[in-house]
Amino acid sequence: MDHATGADTTYSPEHTARLLWKLAEPVHAVTYFAPECHAAFEEAGLRGFWRGYFAGRAAPLGAVGSAPVIAAFFSFAPDMVARALPSIWDTITPDRALRARSAGVRATLARLLADRERDVEHVATLLARYVDGLDCADRPLASANAALPRPDDPRGLLWHAATVLREHRGDGHVAALAAARLDGCEALVLRAGIDLPRAELQPYRGWTDEKWEAAAARLAGRGLLDAVTRRATVAGLRTHASVEAATDRAAAGPWRGVPAHEVAELAAVLAPLSEACATALRFPNPMGLPDRRV
Repeated sequence: MDHATGADTTYSPEHTARLLWKLAEPVHAVTYFAPECHAAFEEAGLRGFWRGYFAGRAAPLGAVGSAPVIAAFFSFAPDMVARALPSIWDTITPDRALRARSAGVRATLARLLADRERDVEHVATLLARYVDGLDCADRPLASANAALPRPDDPRGLLWHAATVLREHRGDGHVAALAAARLDGCEALVLRAGIDLPRAELQPYRGWTDEKWEAAAARLAGRGLLDAVTRRATVAGLRTHASVEAATDRAAAGPWRGVPAHEVAELAAVLAPLSEACATALRFPNPMGLPDRRV
């Protein structure tokens, strides 16, 4: 057992992919939760959380309309996405949105990781090694982020690398859900029947009560959800577990052939940075990220 991370030290590629998601996701997620990030988008003219969210996360794709974002973001209600895109590009260009995103992230990490510059530089260099040359075929968000200019400062590089790996995993997760015949709303309803509150999923993805209930009825009809309790059935739990396993397999590519001691080193140094970043997040959260705060 690795006492720094609470992880089994066998470090299969799939295990490493899940471990690194848990550790790197809080670094990426500060862009959604930290006040500095909200302020940076507002200073760029984007009032309200969701304008900043859609502009910042979609900006690597360019000034696209709603259709590509509906496909890539997957679990968001199409109507919610269509209210933001493409009209958001009348307020801000993708390039300006990227600059605002970067400014907010850098300010946040300067605060949360103060006096840890040496560790930040070390982890950023290690993570970037696995991002360079990453195969992003069939990974639209990972590919778009990987194509952005590589930051030349440690904080920016740390966040960039964490984001590319995060979106790489997320793109694979979408494919796993589609293979399991779960649409965006059904995936959320099933998760709400396992371990996350409906209040953390439905409103933050824009689904109406009518569409949520229709998705629940479809899942119940397939035997994945109890129609009365709205809890996942045994079959539903198995489906969820198979999706998570498929996601881990799809995310394992960067970690194949990486020696266990390198994984252990990366995890050990990243863990305290991850915990510091997690103080900017709320728990539970719509991403399903487990609470690793000290």
